[in-house]
Amino acid sequence: MRTEQIAKYWDEYAAEYDLEPDHGLLDSDTRMAWKDLLRMWLPHQASDVADLACGTGTLTALAAELGHRVHGFDLSGQMVERARAKTAHFGAAVCIEQADVSNAPLADSSVDAVLARHILWTLPDPQAALAGWARALRPGGRLVLVEGRWTGVGDDSVDDPEAMPWSGGVAASDLRAAVERVAENVQVVPLTDPVLWGREIDDERYLLTATVPARGRP
Repeated sequence: MRTEQIAKYWDEYAAEYDLEPDHGLLDSDTRMAWKDLLRMWLPHQASDVADLACGTGTLTALAAELGHRVHGFDLSGQMVERARAKTAHFGAAVCIEQADVSNAPLADSSVDAVLARHILWTLPDPQAALAGWARALRPGGRLVLVEGRWTGVGDDSVDDPEAMPWSGGVAASDLRAAVERVAENVQVVPLTDPVLWGREIDDERYLLTATVPARGRP
């Protein structure tokens, strides 16, 4: 039932989603800042990228503009419709699918990078999700996770302390510890520049990246 409730919440929010500066990236400076961020941390060569909880497909589109082949997933049917419309001009380079990213339908060793923004903190078992995402990566593949620890969560949000171990967001130190169980070469990059968010922020926001070792290595 909780999955259905979450999907309904995002379905109802989909029409307004892109109005948030960091969602729709309607400001050219904000859009360029996110594109530069992806250019820096996604693979530099054309690669297969999974965009998990892709929303309306804004980051999906940026990754495709950088030359990647992108498979986006989102729980919300309304978000998926908007993401498909936003990325239709990329043709076969982009595929958008409705799915629960807690257990994303990705085959083992099928992608070069997993991109996920502001989703892990909402999941009922983030460690299990991370393990599944890591398995989907080819040897040397990369996790690119944008997360934060929020100073406040709105009354109408999906925040649910009883169902979410990372309710209210996840601190970089906690996410690092979780990722180190499934990947290596962990780096944390603070995302404090207001241009990324369209405003000054007073909470913890960051990008965490890591790579998976070759299979069979410790």
